[in-house]
Amino acid sequence: MVNEERNQDTAAAVADEPQAEAIVPVETSNPTEELERVKAERDALVDRLARLQAEFDNARKREARERNEFRDFAVSGAVEQFLPVLDNFQLALKSTGSADQLRTGVELIVKQMEEALRSLNVQPVETVGTVFDPRVHEALEMVARPDLPDHQVFDEVRRGYKIKERLLRPALVRVVNNPQQKEA
Repeated sequence: MVNEERNQDTAAAVADEPQAEAIVPVETSNPTEELERVKAERDALVDRLARLQAEFDNARKREARERNEFRDFAVSGAVEQFLPVLDNFQLALKSTGSADQLRTGVELIVKQMEEALRSLNVQPVETVGTVFDPRVHEALEMVARPDLPDHQVFDEVRRGYKIKERLLRPALVRVVNNPQQKEA
């Protein structure tokens, strides 16, 4: 009798648990209507996919066009800075003055060019009197000089430039080789 009560309690507990509902496909009265509905849904999804692909392609093309326009705008700003320098070089070539006058004119043009570079945030790399740094200097030669510290840059052959921390071109330099300091 006790076993029967336990079986009834277990059966009642199982009956109280939520039952998993079986997924039964909805049947329509006409299979042709169902087929037409599925085809229409498929066509709508294919159309939506095609529109999304076209929208993505248009966005990609627009981004590329805007990037090119921005690059052209940036380049035109830089070129605009150098047009007066070019004009002054052309005037110097037409000049009939003496060599000293021509040299003075070219020095003024160099200052104008340096100012244009400065306005574009282009900075020269420090060289003479600094310790050789292979990240910003390129050594042309090592020269024995007992009067200067070892690995010091003592001559700049070609100026190097950087924009902020990005190196545009390393400075081409001559570096001191002091054998007396290596022995100590």
